[in-house]
Amino acid sequence: MNKLLKRLIKRPQWNNLRSVNPISSLFGSDRGTPIDRFYIEDFLSNNSYLVKGHILEIADASYSKKFGAKIEKYEVLHSAEGNNVTIAGDLTDLGSLPENKIDCFICTQTFNFIYDFKAAIKGARHLLKPGGYLLATVSGISQISRYDMERWGDYWRFTTLSIEKTFGEVFGEENVNVDFYGNVLAAVAFLEGISAEELTKKELLFKDENYQVTIVVKAKK
Repeated sequence: MNKLLKRLIKRPQWNNLRSVNPISSLFGSDRGTPIDRFYIEDFLSNNSYLVKGHILEIADASYSKKFGAKIEKYEVLHSAEGNNVTIAGDLTDLGSLPENKIDCFICTQTFNFIYDFKAAIKGARHLLKPGGYLLATVSGISQISRYDMERWGDYWRFTTLSIEKTFGEVFGEENVNVDFYGNVLAAVAFLEGISAEELTKKELLFKDENYQVTIVVKAKK
């Protein structure tokens, strides 16, 4: 069954969400685009002018290729060696990482799954060239990622305040810009597994600071 047909057959009943089971337990990926992915791509699109030169991404280079221009080299970081992995290392272990190598590091939905996330932020800064940028996203309001929990752990949910303080301590407050996406409708929809296609762009992009679904960070070394 394709995603459009599933949305048509299993429409969310907005007037009755009294159920202990979500509409989708897969973040809505079986229905369309997960809401947090919509936010991530909007953030990267708005900052695509920084995605150039020597680019690094976690696990694969899909966002680098989608949003980058004038790319000199694509790098992929993973904890284990693999066919597309160019840097096998651990963000919490500076000794496993090259220093001053990357112009732009796209690091989406990663710090939530690292217990010592502040050490990982230091690792991200270590990788960047002076003047390089980290474009990072983290979860604020979200269900547990069972896939990650069972492999390496799902540890944290953040707020703009916790991210501003932590990244500011590593990069310097003047070098960090933090923003968020989310509102109560988007938060409920995301927790229910309703896809981005089932809300309007206006609904998705309305901001309410009390409902921070996805937090985004632009940090300069």
